[in-house]
Amino acid sequence: MQLHDFYLSGNCYKVRLFLGLIAQPAELVNVDLPRGAQKRPEFLALNPRGQVPVLVDDGQPLVDSQAILVYLARRYADTHWHPQDAFSQGQIAGWLSLTANEIHNGVARARVGLKFGRPVDLEDAQARGRQVLELVNAHLANRSWLVGEQPTIADVAVYPYLAMAEEGGLELAPYPHLNSWIARIRALPGYVDLPRF
Repeated sequence: MQLHDFYLSGNCYKVRLFLGLIAQPAELVNVDLPRGAQKRPEFLALNPRGQVPVLVDDGQPLVDSQAILVYLARRYADTHWHPQDAFSQGQIAGWLSLTANEIHNGVARARVGLKFGRPVDLEDAQARGRQVLELVNAHLANRSWLVGEQPTIADVAVYPYLAMAEEGGLELAPYPHLNSWIARIRALPGYVDLPRF
């Protein structure tokens, strides 16, 4: 198994984190994004979108961090990471969607603007980011995990960019339930540290 990876990417990190949590070894293959390696023909053969991460398992490439989490959970992890009942699966799908939309367009975009110097509407990204932080904090007021009684891939998908929100200029101090959840994730066996600049 290979993970085509860029260390500072939150989407790559969530896959590395999950691999750690389920004790699944994988060879990390660095994709030099600053030098455009993701647009070279050999990478585009794996992912025509030109994006990381890409997981290659049994010779088959799989793209998109959320899809990779689902695959790893179904193939290699204990069932609590992706429960098979329809309601839990629907809830998890909702959190994966939030990650790809609201979190991407808010907290993640603010981080990209401040840390990578990319042109973004920082005020809009931070406003969206605060809405997500408030939503997740409220959701966690009376529960330990996003779905059910144990951690799932929903927690793994949502965690990275929220835990790195301060890199996008968003304070975490006002969100006590969110901070408690972050601490619970960091205490899980196999936890992998966040990427640092």
